[in-house]
Amino acid sequence: MQIRRRLKIASTLLSSATCSSSLSAWASRGKAFVTSPPSRAVRTNFNCLRPLLAQRQGPTTPKTLAFPTSAYLQSLHTNNSIMTTITYSVLAEQNAATTNQIIDHYESNSAFQSLSKSEGDSTLRRDCEDGEKLQRGIDLARERGVLDPNFVPEQYISIDVLGKTPDQVADEILGTVKERSKGGSGGGLVILCGLSGTGKGTTVATLKSKLETQDGKTVVCWSNGNVFRSLTLLAVTWCEQQSDCDGFDPAKALTSENLASFAGMLEFGKFNGRFDTKICGLGLDLLVSEVQNTVLKGPKVSKNIPTVAEVTQGEVVMFASSAVKQMGEDGIFVLLEGREQTVNYFRTPLRFTLTLSDPSLIGKRRAAQRLAAAALGDVKESSTAEEIEKAMDSQLAMMSSES
Repeated sequence: MQIRRRLKIASTLLSSATCSSSLSAWASRGKAFVTSPPSRAVRTNFNCLRPLLAQRQGPTTPKTLAFPTSAYLQSLHTNNSIMTTITYSVLAEQNAATTNQIIDHYESNSAFQSLSKSEGDSTLRRDCEDGEKLQRGIDLARERGVLDPNFVPEQYISIDVLGKTPDQVADEILGTVKERSKGGSGGGLVILCGLSGTGKGTTVATLKSKLETQDGKTVVCWSNGNVFRSLTLLAVTWCEQQSDCDGFDPAKALTSENLASFAGMLEFGKFNGRFDTKICGLGLDLLVSEVQNTVLKGPKVSKNIPTVAEVTQGEVVMFASSAVKQMGEDGIFVLLEGREQTVNYFRTPLRFTLTLSDPSLIGKRRAAQRLAAAALGDVKESSTAEEIEKAMDSQLAMMSSES
Protein backbone atom coordinates (compact mmCIF):
# COMPACT_ATOMS: atom_id res chain seq x y z
CA MET A 1 0.00 0.00 0.00
CA GLN A 2 1.20 3.53 -0.67
CA ILE A 3 2.82 5.22 2.29
CA ARG A 4 0.65 8.36 2.16
CA ARG A 5 -2.44 6.16 1.95
CA ARG A 6 -1.27 4.35 5.09
CA LEU A 7 -0.70 7.68 6.80
CA LYS A 8 -4.23 8.76 5.97
CA ILE A 9 -5.75 5.51 7.24
CA ALA A 10 -3.62 5.50 10.37
CA SER A 11 -4.49 9.13 11.05
CA THR A 12 -8.20 8.37 10.79
CA LEU A 13 -7.88 5.38 13.10
CA LEU A 14 -6.01 7.39 15.69
CA SER A 15 -8.47 10.27 15.47
CA SER A 16 -11.31 7.90 16.29
CA ALA A 17 -9.46 6.59 19.32
CA THR A 18 -8.21 9.74 21.03
CA CYS A 19 -10.08 8.79 24.17
CA SER A 20 -7.41 6.17 24.81
CA SER A 21 -5.27 7.17 27.78
CA SER A 22 -2.10 6.02 26.05
CA LEU A 23 -2.85 8.41 23.21
CA SER A 24 -4.24 11.41 25.04
CA ALA A 25 -1.38 11.45 27.56
CA TRP A 26 1.19 12.18 24.90
CA ALA A 27 -1.05 14.06 22.46
CA SER A 28 -1.98 16.56 25.18
CA ARG A 29 1.73 17.21 25.81
CA GLY A 30 2.35 17.88 22.13
CA LYS A 31 4.47 14.83 21.52
CA ALA A 32 4.64 13.25 18.07
CA PHE A 33 4.67 9.65 19.24
CA VAL A 34 2.65 7.47 21.63
CA THR A 35 3.50 4.32 23.56
CA SER A 36 0.84 1.91 22.36
CA PRO A 37 -1.71 2.00 19.54
CA PRO A 38 -5.38 1.41 20.39
CA SER A 39 -5.97 -1.34 17.85
CA ARG A 40 -4.39 -4.00 15.65
CA ALA A 41 -5.41 -2.00 12.60
CA VAL A 42 -3.24 0.89 13.76
CA ARG A 43 -0.28 -1.41 14.35
CA THR A 44 -0.67 -2.93 10.88
CA ASN A 45 -0.52 0.45 9.19
CA PHE A 46 2.38 1.68 11.31
CA ASN A 47 4.64 -1.34 10.93
CA CYS A 48 5.79 -0.37 7.45
CA LEU A 49 6.23 3.27 8.52
CA ARG A 50 8.45 2.79 11.55
CA PRO A 51 11.81 2.96 9.71
CA LEU A 52 10.80 6.22 8.03
CA LEU A 53 9.18 7.81 11.07
CA ALA A 54 11.76 6.76 13.64
CA GLN A 55 14.26 9.32 12.40
CA ARG A 56 11.74 12.08 13.18
CA GLN A 57 11.61 11.34 16.91
CA GLY A 58 13.13 14.13 18.90
CA PRO A 59 15.90 13.68 21.49
CA THR A 60 13.38 14.01 24.31
CA THR A 61 11.11 11.30 22.97
CA PRO A 62 11.41 8.10 25.06
CA LYS A 63 12.99 5.17 23.20
CA THR A 64 9.95 2.99 23.78
CA LEU A 65 7.71 5.25 21.72
CA ALA A 66 6.97 3.85 18.26
CA PHE A 67 3.62 5.19 17.09
CA PRO A 68 2.85 8.73 15.89
CA THR A 69 -0.17 10.76 16.96
CA SER A 70 -2.99 11.65 14.60
CA ALA A 71 -1.92 15.30 14.31
CA TYR A 72 1.66 14.37 13.51
CA LEU A 73 0.60 11.88 10.85
CA GLN A 74 -1.74 14.40 9.31
CA SER A 75 1.02 16.98 9.07
CA LEU A 76 3.26 14.50 7.28
CA HIS A 77 0.44 13.56 4.91
CA THR A 78 -0.40 17.22 4.19
CA ASN A 79 3.17 18.37 3.72
CA ASN A 80 4.28 15.30 1.71
CA SER A 81 7.30 15.16 3.98
CA ILE A 82 7.97 11.44 3.59
CA MET A 83 9.90 10.54 0.45
CA THR A 84 10.73 7.05 -0.72
CA THR A 85 14.31 6.31 -1.71
CA ILE A 86 14.93 3.28 -3.91
CA THR A 87 18.25 1.56 -3.18
CA TYR A 88 19.93 -1.10 -5.29
CA SER A 89 19.18 -3.82 -2.72
CA VAL A 90 15.46 -2.97 -2.87
CA LEU A 91 15.46 -2.82 -6.68
CA ALA A 92 17.33 -6.12 -6.98
CA GLU A 93 14.74 -7.98 -4.92
CA GLN A 94 12.13 -7.51 -7.68
CA ASN A 95 9.36 -8.39 -5.24
CA ALA A 96 6.29 -6.86 -3.61
CA ALA A 97 8.43 -4.54 -1.48
CA THR A 98 10.14 -3.22 -4.62
CA THR A 99 6.81 -2.65 -6.34
CA ASN A 100 5.31 -0.84 -3.34
CA GLN A 101 8.28 1.50 -2.96
CA ILE A 102 8.21 2.42 -6.64
CA ILE A 103 4.47 3.16 -6.41
CA ASP A 104 5.14 5.37 -3.38
CA HIS A 105 8.01 7.12 -5.17
CA TYR A 106 5.97 8.00 -8.25
CA GLU A 107 2.58 8.49 -6.58
CA SER A 108 2.15 12.09 -7.77
CA ASN A 109 4.00 11.66 -11.08
CA SER A 110 1.63 12.25 -14.01
CA ALA A 111 3.65 10.06 -16.39
CA PHE A 112 3.49 7.15 -13.94
CA GLN A 113 -0.23 7.69 -13.43
CA SER A 114 -0.77 7.59 -17.19
CA LEU A 115 1.35 4.46 -17.60
CA SER A 116 -0.48 2.82 -14.68
CA LYS A 117 -3.86 3.49 -16.26
CA SER A 118 -2.69 2.07 -19.57
CA GLU A 119 -1.28 -1.03 -17.87
CA GLY A 120 -4.42 -1.47 -15.79
CA ASP A 121 -6.75 -1.19 -18.77
CA SER A 122 -4.61 -3.62 -20.77
CA THR A 123 -4.47 -6.15 -17.91
CA LEU A 124 -8.22 -6.10 -17.35
CA ARG A 125 -8.85 -6.42 -21.09
CA ARG A 126 -6.55 -9.46 -21.33
CA ASP A 127 -8.18 -11.01 -18.28
CA CYS A 128 -11.59 -10.58 -19.87
CA GLU A 129 -10.45 -12.07 -23.18
CA ASP A 130 -8.75 -15.01 -21.46
CA GLY A 131 -11.85 -15.63 -19.37
CA GLU A 132 -14.06 -15.69 -22.46
CA LYS A 133 -11.74 -18.18 -24.20
CA LEU A 134 -11.71 -20.45 -21.16
CA GLN A 135 -15.46 -20.29 -20.85
CA ARG A 136 -15.88 -21.31 -24.49
CA GLY A 137 -13.66 -24.32 -23.83
CA ILE A 138 -15.66 -25.24 -20.73
CA ASP A 139 -18.95 -24.86 -22.59
CA LEU A 140 -17.64 -27.14 -25.34
CA ALA A 141 -16.60 -29.75 -22.77
CA ARG A 142 -20.08 -29.64 -21.27
CA GLU A 143 -21.69 -30.09 -24.69
CA ARG A 144 -19.44 -33.09 -25.38
CA GLY A 145 -20.32 -34.62 -22.02
CA VAL A 146 -16.75 -34.40 -20.67
CA LEU A 147 -17.78 -32.08 -17.83
CA ASP A 148 -20.96 -32.20 -15.77
CA PRO A 149 -23.10 -29.16 -16.72
CA ASN A 150 -24.80 -29.30 -13.32
CA PHE A 151 -21.59 -29.29 -11.28
CA VAL A 152 -21.70 -26.73 -8.44
CA PRO A 153 -18.41 -25.76 -6.75
CA GLU A 154 -18.00 -24.93 -3.09
CA GLN A 155 -18.29 -21.26 -2.16
CA TYR A 156 -15.27 -19.02 -2.61
CA ILE A 157 -13.87 -16.99 0.28
CA SER A 158 -13.09 -13.43 -0.79
CA ILE A 159 -9.98 -11.71 0.57
CA ASP A 160 -9.33 -8.01 -0.05
CA VAL A 161 -5.54 -7.72 -0.29
CA LEU A 162 -5.50 -3.92 -0.16
CA GLY A 163 -2.96 -2.78 2.43
CA LYS A 164 -1.87 -6.32 3.28
CA THR A 165 1.56 -7.85 2.87
CA PRO A 166 1.94 -11.30 1.25
CA ASP A 167 2.57 -12.69 4.74
CA GLN A 168 -0.68 -11.24 6.05
CA VAL A 169 -2.70 -12.59 3.11
CA ALA A 170 -1.09 -16.03 3.49
CA ASP A 171 -1.75 -16.06 7.25
CA GLU A 172 -5.41 -15.21 6.63
CA ILE A 173 -5.71 -18.12 4.21
CA LEU A 174 -3.84 -20.50 6.50
CA GLY A 175 -6.12 -19.57 9.38
CA THR A 176 -9.07 -20.86 7.37
CA VAL A 177 -7.13 -23.90 6.19
CA LYS A 178 -6.25 -24.92 9.76
CA GLU A 179 -9.75 -24.23 11.03
CA ARG A 180 -11.38 -26.39 8.37
CA SER A 181 -8.83 -29.18 8.56
CA LYS A 182 -9.56 -29.39 12.31
CA GLY A 183 -5.97 -30.11 13.24
CA GLY A 184 -5.64 -33.00 10.82
CA SER A 185 -2.20 -34.04 9.62
CA GLY A 186 -3.25 -34.87 6.06
CA GLY A 187 -2.97 -32.91 2.85
CA GLY A 188 -5.48 -30.93 0.91
CA LEU A 189 -6.13 -28.67 -2.05
CA VAL A 190 -6.01 -24.88 -1.76
CA ILE A 191 -7.33 -22.95 -4.77
CA LEU A 192 -6.43 -19.33 -5.41
CA CYS A 193 -8.22 -17.14 -7.96
CA GLY A 194 -8.30 -13.43 -8.75
CA LEU A 195 -7.58 -10.87 -11.43
CA SER A 196 -4.03 -10.37 -12.67
CA GLY A 197 -2.20 -8.03 -10.32
CA THR A 198 -3.87 -9.14 -7.11
CA GLY A 199 -0.78 -11.06 -6.01
CA LYS A 200 -1.78 -14.68 -6.63
CA GLY A 201 1.72 -15.85 -7.59
CA THR A 202 3.36 -14.14 -4.61
CA THR A 203 0.69 -15.49 -2.27
CA VAL A 204 1.16 -19.04 -3.56
CA ALA A 205 4.93 -18.80 -3.01
CA THR A 206 4.39 -17.45 0.52
CA LEU A 207 1.85 -20.17 1.34
CA LYS A 208 4.25 -22.84 0.11
CA SER A 209 7.08 -21.49 2.27
CA LYS A 210 4.93 -21.24 5.39
CA LEU A 211 3.36 -24.70 4.98
CA GLU A 212 6.78 -26.28 4.50
CA THR A 213 8.81 -24.41 7.11
CA GLN A 214 6.21 -23.80 9.82
CA ASP A 215 3.95 -26.82 9.47
CA GLY A 216 6.35 -29.37 7.97
CA LYS A 217 4.01 -30.11 5.06
CA THR A 218 4.95 -31.49 1.66
CA VAL A 219 3.66 -28.94 -0.86
CA VAL A 220 3.14 -29.12 -4.63
CA CYS A 221 2.23 -26.14 -6.82
CA TRP A 222 0.12 -27.71 -9.54
CA SER A 223 0.05 -26.37 -13.09
CA ASN A 224 -2.11 -27.61 -15.95
CA GLY A 225 0.49 -26.48 -18.48
CA ASN A 226 2.25 -29.83 -18.83
CA VAL A 227 -1.07 -31.64 -19.23
CA PHE A 228 -1.96 -29.41 -22.19
CA ARG A 229 1.53 -29.96 -23.60
CA SER A 230 1.26 -33.73 -23.19
CA LEU A 231 -2.06 -33.83 -25.06
CA THR A 232 -0.57 -31.63 -27.78
CA LEU A 233 2.39 -33.99 -28.16
CA LEU A 234 0.00 -36.92 -28.58
CA ALA A 235 -2.12 -35.05 -31.14
CA VAL A 236 0.92 -34.05 -33.19
CA THR A 237 2.36 -37.57 -32.98
CA TRP A 238 -0.97 -39.01 -34.16
CA CYS A 239 -0.86 -36.73 -37.23
CA GLU A 240 2.71 -37.79 -37.98
CA GLN A 241 1.53 -41.40 -38.11
CA GLN A 242 -1.33 -40.74 -40.55
CA SER A 243 -0.59 -41.08 -44.25
CA ASP A 244 -3.24 -38.52 -45.20
CA CYS A 245 -2.03 -35.79 -42.82
CA ASP A 246 0.37 -33.16 -44.09
CA GLY A 247 1.69 -31.86 -40.78
CA PHE A 248 -0.60 -31.09 -37.86
CA ASP A 249 -4.25 -31.28 -38.93
CA PRO A 250 -6.57 -30.11 -36.11
CA ALA A 251 -9.77 -31.11 -37.94
CA LYS A 252 -8.63 -34.73 -38.16
CA ALA A 253 -6.67 -35.00 -34.91
CA LEU A 254 -8.97 -33.24 -32.46
CA THR A 255 -12.16 -35.25 -32.77
CA SER A 256 -14.06 -36.23 -29.62
CA GLU A 257 -12.97 -39.87 -30.08
CA ASN A 258 -9.31 -38.95 -30.48
CA LEU A 259 -9.33 -36.58 -27.53
CA ALA A 260 -10.80 -39.29 -25.30
CA SER A 261 -8.13 -41.68 -26.58
CA PHE A 262 -5.29 -39.20 -25.98
CA ALA A 263 -6.54 -38.49 -22.45
CA GLY A 264 -6.53 -42.23 -21.78
CA MET A 265 -2.83 -42.31 -22.68
CA LEU A 266 -1.99 -40.10 -19.69
CA GLU A 267 -1.54 -41.73 -16.31
CA PHE A 268 -0.90 -39.96 -13.01
CA GLY A 269 0.63 -41.83 -10.10
CA LYS A 270 3.86 -42.65 -8.34
CA PHE A 271 6.74 -43.51 -10.62
CA ASN A 272 10.26 -44.01 -9.27
CA GLY A 273 8.97 -43.18 -5.81
CA ARG A 274 7.32 -39.83 -6.61
CA PHE A 275 4.18 -38.50 -8.23
CA ASP A 276 4.51 -37.93 -11.96
CA THR A 277 2.54 -38.03 -15.20
CA LYS A 278 3.27 -40.81 -17.66
CA ILE A 279 2.63 -40.48 -21.39
CA CYS A 280 2.09 -43.95 -22.77
CA GLY A 281 0.66 -44.45 -26.26
CA LEU A 282 1.34 -44.03 -29.99
CA GLY A 283 4.80 -45.45 -29.38
CA LEU A 284 5.59 -42.93 -26.65
CA ASP A 285 6.64 -43.97 -23.15
CA LEU A 286 7.70 -40.85 -21.29
CA LEU A 287 7.63 -39.34 -17.81
CA VAL A 288 6.69 -35.66 -17.88
CA SER A 289 9.29 -34.76 -15.26
CA GLU A 290 11.99 -36.02 -17.60
CA VAL A 291 10.81 -34.28 -20.78
CA GLN A 292 9.05 -31.13 -19.52
CA ASN A 293 11.98 -28.89 -20.48
CA THR A 294 12.90 -30.69 -23.71
CA VAL A 295 10.32 -32.60 -25.74
CA LEU A 296 7.31 -30.79 -24.26
CA LYS A 297 8.84 -27.41 -25.05
CA GLY A 298 9.92 -28.33 -28.57
CA PRO A 299 8.59 -26.36 -31.55
CA LYS A 300 6.04 -28.92 -32.69
CA VAL A 301 4.39 -28.75 -29.27
CA SER A 302 4.79 -25.03 -28.59
CA LYS A 303 3.33 -23.80 -31.87
CA ASN A 304 0.28 -26.09 -31.67
CA ILE A 305 -0.61 -25.91 -27.97
CA PRO A 306 -3.01 -22.91 -28.34
CA THR A 307 -5.11 -24.84 -30.86
CA VAL A 308 -5.20 -27.98 -28.73
CA ALA A 309 -5.88 -26.05 -25.52
CA GLU A 310 -9.03 -24.52 -27.00
CA VAL A 311 -10.74 -27.93 -27.23
CA THR A 312 -9.19 -29.88 -24.35
CA GLN A 313 -10.24 -27.84 -21.30
CA GLY A 314 -12.54 -30.63 -20.16
CA GLU A 315 -9.97 -33.41 -20.53
CA VAL A 316 -7.32 -31.39 -18.68
CA VAL A 317 -9.67 -30.45 -15.83
CA MET A 318 -10.77 -34.05 -15.32
CA PHE A 319 -7.18 -35.35 -15.37
CA ALA A 320 -5.89 -32.62 -13.06
CA SER A 321 -8.72 -32.91 -10.53
CA SER A 322 -8.04 -36.63 -10.21
CA ALA A 323 -4.30 -35.99 -9.84
CA VAL A 324 -4.59 -33.42 -7.07
CA LYS A 325 -7.07 -35.63 -5.24
CA GLN A 326 -4.53 -38.47 -5.24
CA MET A 327 -1.83 -36.20 -3.85
CA GLY A 328 -4.12 -34.79 -1.16
CA GLU A 329 -5.06 -38.30 -0.03
CA ASP A 330 -1.34 -39.06 0.18
CA GLY A 331 -0.80 -36.22 2.67
CA ILE A 332 0.41 -33.59 0.20
CA PHE A 333 -0.83 -30.01 0.19
CA VAL A 334 -1.56 -28.91 -3.36
CA LEU A 335 -1.68 -25.21 -4.24
CA LEU A 336 -3.59 -24.41 -7.42
CA GLU A 337 -3.66 -20.95 -8.96
CA GLY A 338 -6.07 -20.43 -11.84
CA ARG A 339 -9.25 -19.04 -13.32
CA GLU A 340 -12.61 -19.81 -11.80
CA GLN A 341 -13.86 -21.20 -15.12
CA THR A 342 -11.56 -24.22 -14.77
CA VAL A 343 -10.79 -24.56 -11.06
CA ASN A 344 -14.51 -24.63 -10.31
CA TYR A 345 -14.36 -28.34 -11.22
CA PHE A 346 -11.87 -29.22 -8.48
CA ARG A 347 -13.51 -30.42 -5.25
CA THR A 348 -12.29 -28.50 -2.20
CA PRO A 349 -13.77 -26.19 0.43
CA LEU A 350 -10.46 -24.30 0.53
CA ARG A 351 -11.02 -21.92 -2.38
CA PHE A 352 -10.14 -18.23 -2.19
CA THR A 353 -10.53 -15.20 -4.45
CA LEU A 354 -8.07 -12.33 -4.04
CA THR A 355 -9.58 -8.91 -4.67
CA LEU A 356 -8.43 -5.29 -4.62
CA SER A 357 -10.95 -2.76 -3.37
CA ASP A 358 -8.80 -0.13 -5.11
CA PRO A 359 -8.60 -1.50 -8.67
CA SER A 360 -6.22 1.28 -9.76
CA LEU A 361 -3.48 -0.59 -7.90
CA ILE A 362 -3.57 -3.36 -10.51
CA GLY A 363 -2.18 -0.97 -13.13
CA LYS A 364 0.20 0.66 -10.66
CA ARG A 365 1.66 -2.69 -9.68
CA ARG A 366 2.18 -3.73 -13.28
CA ALA A 367 3.75 -0.38 -14.17
CA ALA A 368 6.04 -0.60 -11.14
CA GLN A 369 7.04 -4.16 -12.03
CA ARG A 370 7.98 -3.09 -15.55
CA LEU A 371 9.96 -0.13 -14.24
CA ALA A 372 11.81 -2.27 -11.70
CA ALA A 373 12.82 -4.89 -14.26
CA ALA A 374 13.92 -2.34 -16.85
CA ALA A 375 15.82 -0.09 -14.43
CA LEU A 376 17.67 -3.04 -12.89
CA GLY A 377 19.31 -3.69 -16.25
CA ASP A 378 20.59 -0.09 -16.37
CA VAL A 379 22.29 0.04 -12.97
CA LYS A 380 24.87 -1.89 -10.99
CA GLU A 381 25.31 -2.84 -7.36
CA SER A 382 27.44 0.21 -6.64
CA SER A 383 24.88 2.64 -8.10
CA THR A 384 23.68 5.41 -5.81
CA ALA A 385 20.05 6.15 -5.06
CA GLU A 386 20.28 9.17 -7.37
CA GLU A 387 21.61 7.03 -10.23
CA ILE A 388 18.85 4.48 -9.69
CA GLU A 389 16.22 7.22 -9.69
CA LYS A 390 17.68 8.59 -12.93
CA ALA A 391 17.52 5.13 -14.53
CA MET A 392 13.91 4.68 -13.47
CA ASP A 393 12.99 8.17 -14.72
CA SER A 394 14.56 7.36 -18.08
CA GLN A 395 12.67 4.08 -18.36
CA LEU A 396 9.43 5.74 -17.30
CA ALA A 397 9.83 8.38 -20.02
CA MET A 398 10.47 5.66 -22.62
CA MET A 399 7.50 3.54 -21.52
CA SER A 400 5.20 6.54 -21.38
CA SER A 401 6.05 7.49 -24.96
CA GLU A 402 5.18 3.97 -26.12
CA SER A 403 1.88 3.61 -24.23
